[in-house]
Amino acid sequence: MDDFSYINIFDTKGIEYLAIIAFLLMLIPFWLVLNKRVEIKEQFQKVMNVFSSGTPNIPQGIFYSKNHTWAFLEKSGVATVGLDDLILHITGDISVRSLKSPGENIRKGELLAEINQEGKTLSVISPISGEFLGAKPVIGANYGIADVPSLENSWVCTIKPSHWVEEIPSCYLAGDATEWLKNEFSRYKDFLSVHAVKYSPELSTVVLQDGGELSENSLGNFPNAMWQDFEKEFLNA
Repeated sequence: MDDFSYINIFDTKGIEYLAIIAFLLMLIPFWLVLNKRVEIKEQFQKVMNVFSSGTPNIPQGIFYSKNHTWAFLEKSGVATVGLDDLILHITGDISVRSLKSPGENIRKGELLAEINQEGKTLSVISPISGEFLGAKPVIGANYGIADVPSLENSWVCTIKPSHWVEEIPSCYLAGDATEWLKNEFSRYKDFLSVHAVKYSPELSTVVLQDGGELSENSLGNFPNAMWQDFEKEFLNA
């Protein structure tokens, strides 16, 4: 008992350490709850297949037109043209029909193809001028663009450009393309919020999810009249 000594923690910094430990212990439940919410949100997005402003992929070296097509100049001097991520996400399962035949000339801003989903259609505008060479799939093609997995499902055609240097500055590239597409996502949400109620009130709360996400195929759920409004007021605005 002679070796026993009593230390009052209130006379030392021990109470401060205990307070810190208690505070950290209190934070653990909050941390678990927050992480659980993030996990639930991720699972919800996966199940509901939602589309947010961070979903679109912007590969480097791809030039994006305001009409939501992209162009990529191959080493051969031939340009590959396709549909951007926003159009692919909101239209769902579509077919695309080329409106030009190989050898025909096309001008920038001219009708290039037509998107179709069960009778609902959208026009595809050419981002560049040149000679239309044909519509070809990305997969298995001997193009540099085939190395970009995110574009594998995009409709693609090839054009031999005639005014590439003069026309391409009007397109968006890299960081500018990313910022532009984010703004387009917001603009599309505004379009939906106005028109969804007009054409299908029951769908308006489904396609516009909490947190700023959109359900995949959000435009595909609406009738052709909605598609025509989208083309006139959004794509060609």
